Amino acid sequence: MRQTFIAGPCVIESAELLDIVAAKLVEINKEQGTDIIFKASFDKANRTSIRSFRGPGIDRGLQMLSDVKEKYGLRLLTDIHEAWQAQPAGEVVDVLQIPAFLCRQTDLLVAAARTGRTVNIKKAQFLSGQDMRYPVEKARDAGASDIWLTERGNMMGYNNLVVDFRNIPDMLELVPTVIMDCTHSVQRPGGAGGKTGGDRRFVPQMALAAKAFGATGYFFEVHPTPDQGLSDAANMLELDKLEGLIKELVRN
Repeated sequence: MRQTFIAGPCVIESAELLDIVAAKLVEINKEQGTDIIFKASFDKANRTSIRSFRGPGIDRGLQMLSDVKEKYGLRLLTDIHEAWQAQPAGEVVDVLQIPAFLCRQTDLLVAAARTGRTVNIKKAQFLSGQDMRYPVEKARDAGASDIWLTERGNMMGYNNLVVDFRNIPDMLELVPTVIMDCTHSVQRPGGAGGKTGGDRRFVPQMALAAKAFGATGYFFEVHPTPDQGLSDAANMLELDKLEGLIKELVRN
């Protein structure tokens, strides 16, 4: 089975950043025979602090994503936080992503499903893999024909996540495509003084462990200089390390 790869910066910071990342993904696709889906958020509506950078907003953000598709020919993924965003976002991107905290929001799932786009539902930090049958049912009953699920860890006490990789085979019983979010799963939510911390050192291990449990895809937030990133700086993988990791996943 062909593996699904999703990669891009956490949030749209600038057109220059999108160009740098998109050009690299095109290069990797050519070298590795992959079809990496470009990901970036037009709005990070669930930042820890109200003072945190959120992005350019839906109008400007979708135009910038559309420019990436036109210039580089990459498929696109972005997340939505409110039901009304589904229709305009669905006109631009190929995959609509439902954030983990919102995966049980019925109106959001229904709106995404009705666009006819692929719907990627991230598993909430407070749910098991088996619990995801209910969000899947909501999207499927609303007309979604292609539904993905994404593992991103569970809360364990305060400011920490733990991944139970058994969630992957459990979710594969619900849908054929289960993605491992290798960067959000190394977060320390709210654990860095008003922002989310984390440890990107463990991203490769998350990917390889997920592969052993049968994951069919991998999600990486990447940045050329992640420590300078405006969102999820501690978790994003260095852009120049992405190809080596993808090569290892494809080979093994």
